Amino acid sequence: MSTSLDKVRNIGISAHIDSGKTTLTERILYYTQRIHAIHEVRGKDGVGAKMDSMELERERGITICSAATYCSWKDYAINIIDTPGHVDFTIEVERALRVLDGAVLILCSVGGVQSQSITVNRQMTRYNVPRIAFINKCDRTGANPGRVTAQLREKLQLNAIAIQLPIGLEADMEGIIDLVTMKAVYFDGDNGDVIREEEIPAALKEEADIAREEMLDAVSMFSDELMEAVLEGTPTVEMIRDAIRIGTLKLELTPVMVGSAYKNKGVQLLLNAVGDYLPCPTDVKNIALDLDNKEAEVQVSNQPGDPLVALAFKLEDGRYGQLTYVRTYQGTIKKGETIVNTRTGKKVKVGRLVRMHSDEMEEIDESGSGDIVALFGIDCASGDTFTDGKINYSMSSMHIPAPVISLAVTPVDNKAQGNMSKALNRFTKEDPTFKTFMDEETGETIISGMGELHLDVYIERMKREYGAELKVGAPQVAYRETITQRAEFNYTHKKQTGGSGQYGRVAGFLEPFEGEYEFVDAIVGGTIPREFISACDKGFQKSMPKGALTEAPITGVRVTINDGASHAVDSSDVAFQLAAIGAFREGYLKASPVLMEPIMKVSAEGPTEFQGAIMGSLNQRRGMIIGTSEEGNYTVVDAEVPLSEMFGYSTILRSLTQGKAEFTMEFSVYRQVPKAVAETVIQERLKLKKK
Repeated sequence: MSTSLDKVRNIGISAHIDSGKTTLTERILYYTQRIHAIHEVRGKDGVGAKMDSMELERERGITICSAATYCSWKDYAINIIDTPGHVDFTIEVERALRVLDGAVLILCSVGGVQSQSITVNRQMTRYNVPRIAFINKCDRTGANPGRVTAQLREKLQLNAIAIQLPIGLEADMEGIIDLVTMKAVYFDGDNGDVIREEEIPAALKEEADIAREEMLDAVSMFSDELMEAVLEGTPTVEMIRDAIRIGTLKLELTPVMVGSAYKNKGVQLLLNAVGDYLPCPTDVKNIALDLDNKEAEVQVSNQPGDPLVALAFKLEDGRYGQLTYVRTYQGTIKKGETIVNTRTGKKVKVGRLVRMHSDEMEEIDESGSGDIVALFGIDCASGDTFTDGKINYSMSSMHIPAPVISLAVTPVDNKAQGNMSKALNRFTKEDPTFKTFMDEETGETIISGMGELHLDVYIERMKREYGAELKVGAPQVAYRETITQRAEFNYTHKKQTGGSGQYGRVAGFLEPFEGEYEFVDAIVGGTIPREFISACDKGFQKSMPKGALTEAPITGVRVTINDGASHAVDSSDVAFQLAAIGAFREGYLKASPVLMEPIMKVSAEGPTEFQGAIMGSLNQRRGMIIGTSEEGNYTVVDAEVPLSEMFGYSTILRSLTQGKAEFTMEFSVYRQVPKAVAETVIQERLKLKKK
C-alpha cells in the first residue's frame, strides 16, 4: 500500500438491489490482481463472489453485511467497502458512508434511478460524500444510459454530466467512447484484460462531438483556465480532468460513466476515474468534538504525525473474538501500543492489527492516517472514538434509523435458550438497528429490526451459526400512544404504616408536545420543595414506557407542575415519584389518548401493465398514493402505508405481477390510527394480555 496520502482513496460501492455492486467489486479485485479468477454472485461453480463470504449471502445472491477490502491500481491505494442494496440492511450503508471519502453510485441502465438509489443518494448527501455515477448493465435488453442520466438530474437533483458514451447497446455493446480523451476504448481477451484504444467510429463521431461539447460547457464552470482554453479551442486532457475533479469534490458535479461489469467492459476506466476524480483523505473536511472544551468542533488534520483520532464504525464477532473495523482520521495506530476509548476513558492495548480482504485478514504492524483497518479483542461499541491519550476528541456519531418491525421468538428447549442468548448478544452489538428485549408481561423475547428480510436473515443465522431452534410468533408493530388535548391533574399520594409514612401532592397539567417528552417546573412559593422536583420528573418519565390503551410507549407529552404539597416528616423522593406516577395516570386518561402507528414510505415498481394492480393492492392496505411515474414501460408507485398492513405484502405483490414487481419501504412518520382500527388493536392486545 502507498503511504502518500494524496494517493489513498477510501470508496464505497452503493446502489439499489441487483444493480451489480458485488459483480463490479469482483471485477475490480480481478483487475487489481487481488483475486486470480472471477466468480459470479450466484455462482454455478458453487464458489460465489469474493465479497459475499457468508453462506446465506451466496445462497440468496444478495449482500447482507458490508465487506471491506483493499487493492492497488496504478500508484493508488484503494480501500473499498461493498455495501448491501436492500433497505433492510440500510445501517450497513449508513456506517460505511460515515467513514468513506468518496463513493461510486451504481445504476442499472434498464431500471435507472430506483427507490433505493434515492435512499443511498440521500445518505451520501447527509455525509457530504462526492460520487461518480456508473451506469452498469449496458449489455441488457432495454438499456438506455441517456434516460438514466436524465433521471439523475430530475429525481436526485444531481448535476450529472456524461463523460463517456457506449459503443453500441444491449447485445451489440462493443466498447466505450471516452469524451475526455476522445478515444474509442475496447476491452479484449477472455476477461476484458487487454485494453485497446482506437479512433472513434465514423458513425458515432457526430454524437460524440455533441456530447463532448455539452460536457465541456458544464465542466468549464469549475475552471477559468479550461473556459479560456475551450474558447480558444485548445483544452487539454489534464485541464478537463482537473475541472471535473474540482466540481466533483465540491459536490456540484457528478461525472457519469457507462459499462457492463458482467461483460468486463468499463471497469478499468472506472478505476482510473476513482483516482482522478474522487477525494483523498486530505481533500475531505472531517470534524471531531473536543470533549475537554465543551464539545467545540475541531477539524482533524489527517496527518500521520499528529495525535491519534480513529473511529470504530462496525463490529463483527469472528472466530477469534470481536473484530472492530476502524477508520483512522489522524495519527498512527501501532501494534502493541495502548489507545484510549474516549467514551469510557478505558485504555486498551492493540494486540492484533489487520487489513481486511472480505473474510480474509492480513497482519500489519501499523496503520496510518486515512486507512481502514480492523483491531482484534478490543471491547467497544459501534461509533466509539479512539485516541492515544494526548487529546480527548470524539467523532460525531452516525444516523441510526429506528427499528419498525418486531417478532416474538421462543427457543424450543434449554440448549436453544443458551445458544439464542449468545446469538442475540452478538447480533445486537454488531447491528445498531437490530434490538432485542424481554416482554415482562408475556415472558417472550422480542426482536426488532428494519423489515421482514432483516429479521428473517437473523433467525436463519441463529439456526445455522448457533444451532438455536426457535418458534417464531406473529410480528408486533411498534405502536405509540399520545395525547390530543390538555388535561389537568391534582393527585395526592398518602401512605401511613407505623412510623414515618409517605406523603406527596402533585398538581399541574399535561399537553400535547411535538418532541417526545418535556418536563416544565412552574412551582412558585416552594409548595413542592426543590429537592423533590427531580423525583417528580423521574416519576413522570417512569410513566412514559407504558400507555393505558395498549401498553405501548407514550410520546409527545409536555408535563407542567404548578402546585403541590409536602409534609415535613413523611415526604421523600419515593413519595413524590409515586405521586407523579399517580398524577400522570389521572391526567393521561382525561387528555383523550390515541394510538399512533408507524407509516412506511413504500415505493413499488413494475411493468406499466400492472400499474392498476399495484395501486389497488396499496389502497386495500389503507395506503395513500403520493405519486406515480412512468419510465418507458416501467411504473413506480410511491405511497404511504401503515406498517401493520404491509406484512406478507411481498408475496401478494409478486403473485399480482407474475413476479415482475418489487417494493422497498422505509419508516416515514407516526400517525394516529383510525378509530375502528384502533379499537380492534386494543381488543387484540387485551386478549394477548389475558393469555
